[in-house]
Amino acid sequence: MIREAAIEPRQEPRQEILRTAARLFQQQGYDATSVNDVAAALKLSKGGLYHHFQSKDEILFHIMSHAMEITEERVINVVRRIDGVSIDGAEERLRTLIRLHIQIVLSPEDREITVMLHENHPLPPALRRKINGRKKDYLHFVENLIADVQRKRSSTSPVTPRAAAFALVGMINWIYQWYKPEGPLTGDALVRQYTDIFFNGAVG
Repeated sequence: MIREAAIEPRQEPRQEILRTAARLFQQQGYDATSVNDVAAALKLSKGGLYHHFQSKDEILFHIMSHAMEITEERVINVVRRIDGVSIDGAEERLRTLIRLHIQIVLSPEDREITVMLHENHPLPPALRRKINGRKKDYLHFVENLIADVQRKRSSTSPVTPRAAAFALVGMINWIYQWYKPEGPLTGDALVRQYTDIFFNGAVG
């Protein structure tokens, strides 16, 4: 009996286009990457690419939408499953969010995240508002987690949950600009240090 060779499942064409475009946008920048560059990397004609997406703007929008889906699936949905009734549970939710958010920013497979963080400005206003609306939803989610921890700790901190949420999300999102995987700071160490900074303060 002859065993058939296993065939690697091929990505859907649209999915493959988005992954390739995300890699090129990350490596070269959005403005420096043409539709021809994306088509050539996929061995498609320009017309073949336009069969799936009408413009480079539309490709960028779908990459960013997928980045938000990654964030919702791997961060928000996981955190929501943690029981936050007790103070330990509330703090565990926030610590988990910090760890998972850092992990997706550092993930070399999820280039969509880096593209979303770096390339928001080229989107047309209508599409940019849609992405920014989803970013605001995430920020409100973080703000509510922080507020819950402050309430359960009976905190008298003058730092508002909103200011703390902006600080935390901004601090994590900026990692991609400076982090070197081959450097002395590992991803796990980064998670521990950022968590410690946020919960205990850098000089507290």
